[in-house]
Amino acid sequence: MRKVELRMNELEKYEVIKELVDHNGNKNRASKKLSISRRQIDRLIIKYVEKGKAGFVHGNRTRKPINALDNSISEDIILLYKNKYQDWNFFHFKEFLKMNEDIDVSYGFIYKTLTTAGILSPKARKKTKREYIKQKLLHEKKINLTMSDEQIKTIVSHEVALEDSHPRGEKPKYFGEVIEQDGSIHMWFGGIKTCLHLAIDKATSTIVGAWFDKQETLNGYYHVLYQILINYGIPYKFFTDNRTVFNYMSLNPDKRTSEKDVLTQYGYACKQLGIDLQTSSVSQAKGLIERTNGTFQGRLVNELKLHGISTIDEANKYLLETFVPYFNQRFAMDYKKFPNAFETSPSEEKINYTLAVLTPRKIDNGNSIKYMGQFYLPYLNNEIKCFTPKTECLVIKAFDGELLVTIDEKVYNLKKLSRNEKYSKQFDIIKQNVEKKEIFNPKMNLHWNVGEFKYQIKRAHSEHQYA
Repeated sequence: MRKVELRMNELEKYEVIKELVDHNGNKNRASKKLSISRRQIDRLIIKYVEKGKAGFVHGNRTRKPINALDNSISEDIILLYKNKYQDWNFFHFKEFLKMNEDIDVSYGFIYKTLTTAGILSPKARKKTKREYIKQKLLHEKKINLTMSDEQIKTIVSHEVALEDSHPRGEKPKYFGEVIEQDGSIHMWFGGIKTCLHLAIDKATSTIVGAWFDKQETLNGYYHVLYQILINYGIPYKFFTDNRTVFNYMSLNPDKRTSEKDVLTQYGYACKQLGIDLQTSSVSQAKGLIERTNGTFQGRLVNELKLHGISTIDEANKYLLETFVPYFNQRFAMDYKKFPNAFETSPSEEKINYTLAVLTPRKIDNGNSIKYMGQFYLPYLNNEIKCFTPKTECLVIKAFDGELLVTIDEKVYNLKKLSRNEKYSKQFDIIKQNVEKKEIFNPKMNLHWNVGEFKYQIKRAHSEHQYA
């Protein structure tokens, strides 16, 4: 038989009624003791006789309140705070939940939901943080209430969470086992801010890729990856910053597929190459690349200024031909003495089509695809191919700028549709012996699939699984 658990007020009623029935007591006295009417006493006696102790359990004990919120709202709030509104104070977060996300809940509900999930407000007082740590240590049984207040205070003040402590760790054994990446926006040259995309091997401290761009862009990361693939091969893992994803995070799926969405596109390319991609928004977790950025800012800025470099092209040339080789010779260990985790470099053709920008599109009523403000028609072997309207496709902008499209797991070339014809058959003399550029049709060997790409986009934003 299941044990019946009564709350304090229910237990009091049960004991009084039990005593009344067992010893044929006075109902008026019981009524005054429980502060209820004689009629209620009679009803409780009937419950006791019919159900015993179980009759005193409140009828709504296991029922969900009619005004209770769905659990999915709590999950959405936690996900939004972690991904899109990280480090916002809770009042500010509440306002934008109502304004942008159409979630109207009380501050108390938000506070309880986030603190239960282990998220404290950035505006929390020291006293609140200490109490939170104390409750956490009590739950983990690292302290107990039999200790003196002085002992508990000492442990709580000295105990630091692992995510806040960043203890020193060992370096990887293999060259290419972990490559740390980051973008550093700084006044590098020419009096304007540009971004240096940098990649360094964690085992040997060797700079394996570097590239200047106007902002922290997919193009910059792709140039770094291109250098790694050409010069060394395919690494095992990238460890990079995910702040770009947080800044661009959008709950609208149609806005997640542009070139700004760096790590989603980059993660898909890494998946094609078999590279694991790990991200962190904590700068201390990737201390090597952060310290290297500081070293570059202290050295490279002065050297670029000394040589009078003021353009990105000149800066990239000096960076790759002069600065990085000297930096590796001066600061890095000889990677040839380390066991190698790099796999063999893929072909130039595969690199070109792997480091691509993929964008889902649909065929319109004119059998064309709109991309970057222009209209394109699908061709195969110089013959136009027609499809039904709203057919899903995947536009592929290769690393060298070539445009392709995949439809129903076949690859087609894209031909730009001009506003007017280039030549008129009636009025222009067309040259006969013009050499036509050979159009290359790549095979479907890189899993260019609309459904798979959309699935990868969804996982990258909701589950933070990039590769």
